[in-house]
Amino acid sequence: MFVWKLKKNVPMNYGISVLFRAIPLLMALFCFGYGWFVTFYGTDPNRYVAGPVIFSLGMICIALFSTAATIIRQIIGTFGQVSKYVLPGIGYLSAVLTVIGGVHILHSSPDSASFVAGHVVCGVGFITACVATTATSSTRFTMITENARKSDHNVPPKAFTRTQGLMLIAVAAILSLTAWIWAFVLLAKSGAHPKYFVAGHVMIGLASICTCLITLVATIARQIRNIFSPAERKIWPVLVIVMGSLCIIWGLILIWGTADMSLGSTGYIMIGLGLVCYSISSKVILLSKIWRHEFKLSNRIPLIPIFTALGCLFLAAFLFEMGTVHGYYFVPARVLAGLGGICFTLFSIVSILESGTSSK
Repeated sequence: MFVWKLKKNVPMNYGISVLFRAIPLLMALFCFGYGWFVTFYGTDPNRYVAGPVIFSLGMICIALFSTAATIIRQIIGTFGQVSKYVLPGIGYLSAVLTVIGGVHILHSSPDSASFVAGHVVCGVGFITACVATTATSSTRFTMITENARKSDHNVPPKAFTRTQGLMLIAVAAILSLTAWIWAFVLLAKSGAHPKYFVAGHVMIGLASICTCLITLVATIARQIRNIFSPAERKIWPVLVIVMGSLCIIWGLILIWGTADMSLGSTGYIMIGLGLVCYSISSKVILLSKIWRHEFKLSNRIPLIPIFTALGCLFLAAFLFEMGTVHGYYFVPARVLAGLGGICFTLFSIVSILESGTSSK
């Protein structure tokens, strides 16, 4: 694997910049196409859960494209006032459309499939909005490199104001808090019907990803303001790893501790969501570790989302085989394939960050 480092005063190779922007769009195309295919092909009723969820994951890829394009255009010197508003706007528009789609699915039918898919798609919309907020916080990304060379903590004149910085973090925090509350409300009703159990546990994983994105937004915004502290350098990466570990451990508990495997199979999706958290950790770890410090392994950090993507795909492959015997593996097998696409998209983002913050 190649990781391209940005030499001082030398812009990123244009061909590489196109590749890194193409990866999110290709993964979005995969999620849209595969989601549509799963929804309308075959006779398994579970396709009405898996299909819309996979399709909605493509919206996260679109928001990640907005982030990638926002950073790359600054690196290659083509970032203007139009891009400053249009690119994050694409991400927020994707989020709004995803939430609207989730609400529509939720009210389109009283059956369990629509209930679970509707809630999960809404949760995916929250993640998309958090990613769009990451794109917004990255609109002054090149200031991170400038501030990293300083030894003071004075806020540069062109940086975000204190209010702007807090608002960016608050948007991600509110979305995350809403997802957590939503998840526990669903889990509180698990005794009423299995659909609450499934939707609630998946929402826990989605809320964990939103929490991870708070740390990314905070890291970027505070480094741009030149107020990133040594304590944050340790706290934010640990929080992301804790969220990812929480999802994976919770998922394993569901798999091994739930008597009804039609419900316990939800644990595999939680494991996949935990792997997405680990993919996000690569971005937070990179930005934190290289802040005014030398980090010799910085060009190895992009391997993390590669491994998590492979983890999702390998697990999906086993579940596809298990699904030939037990139908309740239909949904997790296919959703894990989509989550693998998200992890691979995050590889392009962390590679861009590594390029944009490195110098030789």
